[in-house]
Amino acid sequence: MTDVLVLNADEMPLQRVSLRHAIRMLVRQVAEVAEAQPDKLIGVYPMPTAVRLVRYVVTRWRHARTGPAWSKQGVLKRDNRRCAYCAGRADTVDHILPVSRAGRNTWANTVAACSPCNQRKADRTPDEARMRLLVQPATPAWATLAHR
Repeated sequence: MTDVLVLNADEMPLQRVSLRHAIRMLVRQVAEVAEAQPDKLIGVYPMPTAVRLVRYVVTRWRHARTGPAWSKQGVLKRDNRRCAYCAGRADTVDHILPVSRAGRNTWANTVAACSPCNQRKADRTPDEARMRLLVQPATPAWATLAHR
């Protein structure tokens, strides 16, 4: 199934949901189609690529200084599933300062990595492993995670 972008009533992106979930939202009249694939229908509804909520949902918590909560999937999305060391396809998350050395699960301490690079780096820092980071990790914006 394809993902559908959910927009708040003010058209700010909130999240992505499955096509099935989006259709349920349309049936319950919680959302309306904002954008659809041309000439494709699911029952009486056009196949949505984006839905807009009918009522505004307060998301003040999303504008906190800390940004979104850290997650492995979030790191992979932030880095476009590209390895921070070789730019290949990433399938795991690497800690810049390893957990064995008190490294934490934070946006600034984690990057997406492929398994070979992650194993090569092992429990060392990138400098110790003589591996150059191609990206500088940072806390992503909510919109960045919603669009990827």
